Amino acid sequence: MKTNSSTETHSEGIKEKLEGEAKKALVLTAYFGTWFCALTFLAVTNSEGHPITFSIFGLALIKAGLCAKFMLIAQAIFPIKISKTHGIIKSLFLESLFYIFVVLCLNYIEAGIEGLLHGKNFVDAMTSFGQKNPLHVLAMTIVYWLIVWPYLVLVGLRLALGEDTTLNILFGRKDSVG
Repeated sequence: MKTNSSTETHSEGIKEKLEGEAKKALVLTAYFGTWFCALTFLAVTNSEGHPITFSIFGLALIKAGLCAKFMLIAQAIFPIKISKTHGIIKSLFLESLFYIFVVLCLNYIEAGIEGLLHGKNFVDAMTSFGQKNPLHVLAMTIVYWLIVWPYLVLVGLRLALGEDTTLNILFGRKDSVG
């Protein structure tokens, strides 16, 4: 009988963990999606004569999902740690650079795999990432970092203060009236 309750508890723990990970992925995808759709909208409005279609926003959302996946992979490899002596900003700055490096590497790999799917050479497709322009890749990296940094600071706050306190600070108390 102990085995059944132990198995049920283990199954419930796995289910809760999967639900938590799915929620994190969804929230991070929504966060990145908001940014990528805004950047896509900006880019399209800068190019005269090109119609604004909803499909470009779908592509931005797919990219957001992939970046969220890459970010969660980076967090699994290198979990976020906050040092009380260094504070959130100093603790997370180097980690943020690592996360951007992982996301950038995974984007190169993604470009190579996408190239393979379209019948191209993996290495050629991979090196064509960022339009083969190092300044474009640098600009994308800076924008990615500016997008990721507030997310990491928020995660750092949540780790330092706890989930409930962070949510109360940001959105107010659920039980408060008026």
